[in-house]
Amino acid sequence: MERTASERTGEQIGIVGGGLMGHGIAYLLAAAGHSVAIYEPAADMRVSLRQRLQAIADLLEDDAALLDRISWHDALAPAVRGATFVFEAAPEKLPLKQQIFAELEKLVAPDTVLASNSSAIPSTEIGRHLQHRARVVGTHFWNPPHLVPLVEVVQNEMTSQHAVQRTMALLRAAGKTPVHVRRDVPGFVGNRLQHAMKREAIALVAAGVCDAETIDTVVREGFGARTAVLGPMEQTDLVGVDLTLDIAEVLYRDLDATPGPHPFLREKVKAGKLGMKTGEGMRKWTPEQADAVRARLSRFLAAQAKARRTERTER
Repeated sequence: MERTASERTGEQIGIVGGGLMGHGIAYLLAAAGHSVAIYEPAADMRVSLRQRLQAIADLLEDDAALLDRISWHDALAPAVRGATFVFEAAPEKLPLKQQIFAELEKLVAPDTVLASNSSAIPSTEIGRHLQHRARVVGTHFWNPPHLVPLVEVVQNEMTSQHAVQRTMALLRAAGKTPVHVRRDVPGFVGNRLQHAMKREAIALVAAGVCDAETIDTVVREGFGARTAVLGPMEQTDLVGVDLTLDIAEVLYRDLDATPGPHPFLREKVKAGKLGMKTGEGMRKWTPEQADAVRARLSRFLAAQAKARRTERTER
């Protein structure tokens, strides 16, 4: 059943897609005091929206009354009516995203910011055929968006500085940590860094250097223990750029340079070993083990989110 928001405060924000990312984005913006309308074409996803949003409120120990700022719809037009921002969180398929943006352009004001939550597709391509391209921007939230603070605000070749500044201000006021990515390259900054590490990790396992469990232990208990407070550029300056160069002279020529995805990765997918959802991927998983990992991650991120909220309140 569709619901109508009972409050109208702050900005009017439209969300396209009420799935994994969309409902989390909707929650964090509603928690910041905005009225949010979600367009979700799948009936089963609309039916489960209230329950999924309530689960976030329970996790963060929020007043569930904030959910009254969120409505959901089975058509695009009512979800974006009067919107000053629209965040697209549809599946990672370029033709679909282009179609959605073309429809949005007919429904919203020329100065409405149109933001794509794509993880890798450049917003340059998503907005390629629009008339008002200056208001198209990439906003790469990290999963789960209501818990992970970073949002990459990606400026494409046509995005105006005004659209970037408006978007970053909105996100910053909602408690996020927006960063300005000045070139619209595939994967932006975060996924390029993340997948560079994954590429080497997969190659090490494929070469028999170690098993997948060892990779995870090395990351979690080694450099991962400090990355929350020390970025790679800080660490480079901490140990010295000269030492970094010395290590690079020895190491870089031996790093994996497989063109395209590693055959080991392709073989896993071909064999149906897709990860926790199939019981085996890089590692083997029982349902209980998979649930334990999800719960561990959720507890950790929720504790960090609540700590950041307390810190902001005490300032």
